[in-house]
Amino acid sequence: MTTGTLTADRVRADVADLLGVEPAEVGADADLLDLGLDSMRIMSLVERWRAAGATGLEFADLAEDPRLARWTELVAGASA
Repeated sequence: MTTGTLTADRVRADVADLLGVEPAEVGADADLLDLGLDSMRIMSLVERWRAAGATGLEFADLAEDPRLARWTELVAGASA
């Protein structure tokens, strides 16, 4: 598990960790569901990011638009 503040690099690294790939392999506009994330993994990311300070972050927000670029915006907004 990655530690530290909720930067764009942290979000990418956390997603890549759950997908079992290198962060560079996760494109900003790729559909993360198509890459293999499922609802259980998304929930684990929500919990991980909440524990790191992302208040108000909800599963439904991530599921609505499963692209890394959008998730980065949501996590940044929730941790501001």
